[in-house]
Amino acid sequence: MTSLTRRNTSLPAELDEFFNSFLRSPSWTGSTPAAIIDEGALALDLSENDDEVIVRASLPGFKKEDVEVEVHDGVLSIKATRDEETEETGERFYRRERRSGSLSRRVALPGAVDNGNANAALQDGVLEVRVAKSAEARPRKLSIS
Repeated sequence: MTSLTRRNTSLPAELDEFFNSFLRSPSWTGSTPAAIIDEGALALDLSENDDEVIVRASLPGFKKEDVEVEVHDGVLSIKATRDEETEETGERFYRRERRSGSLSRRVALPGAVDNGNANAALQDGVLEVRVAKSAEARPRKLSIS
């Protein structure tokens, strides 16, 4: 029996953790900026078009008041916290897990972005953040002479 079996983890999970910790280490100088900073457990999609970087994160059950979004030096930080305090009478709970929770994620955005030109919207449990690319990062057409 291997140590992986005794710890009740799988080899693919161990390999994912190994490579993820390697990519987050300061010594990594790979060409993918998003690999440098990628922390947290919030599931998200990261894409881009010619003008902006688009991030969509799943936040079911959270209200916009529960969510904090920040863009600083090309790093997007999302934090969502939910605390619900209600008193139920006439019921005995065997398990109560739905009342509070938090999710967070920090990820480096690809390319150069304009931190001051960003917006966020939360609709139907999906947070969408759009950050404009800086002028240097946008593609430009060249005239042929």
